[in-house]
Amino acid sequence: MKKIEEYLLKKEKVMDMLLSSQREIIRECSKAIKEIHEGKIKEAEKRIAKANGEFKKLPKDCFVYPYILHIAQEVFEAEILFNAVKKGKIPEPEEPYEAFLTGALDAAGELKREMYEMLRKGRKKEAEKYFKLMEKIYDESLHLKFSESVLPGFRRKQDVVRIQLEQARGELL
Repeated sequence: MKKIEEYLLKKEKVMDMLLSSQREIIRECSKAIKEIHEGKIKEAEKRIAKANGEFKKLPKDCFVYPYILHIAQEVFEAEILFNAVKKGKIPEPEEPYEAFLTGALDAAGELKREMYEMLRKGRKKEAEKYFKLMEKIYDESLHLKFSESVLPGFRRKQDVVRIQLEQARGELL
């Protein structure tokens, strides 16, 4: 029983560290997304760098805990939105791929928000750029067919993006 206790104590210690890091990383990503929408790109870039720095410190084997993928998903969502706004493109996928994929699907909703903002300002070309990025995320994810146990929440997120895409298309027309 001593061996089991040592194992569980070690696991508990890792999980406590992860929960603490998770709060800070998610907070920074949320603030970065808000700043991107406000046009505060430099501030957002600093927050994303801070979140990414903390994320990179996490042990690579921590992603065996499914709830920890949420941390990576938030980082990827912020990075994808940042790259779309600053560089006009979606970055190449990174590991953990499940989190990158779900983060990209979440970023599509943020891109829709940017598209609406451009339409509000009368900048249709820029609005179309954000729409095309949303479409790219959806189209590239469309061929992926995996069970819920392999990609938790993926189908639901994919359906949400499809609906958002149709709404956005209507607004552009």
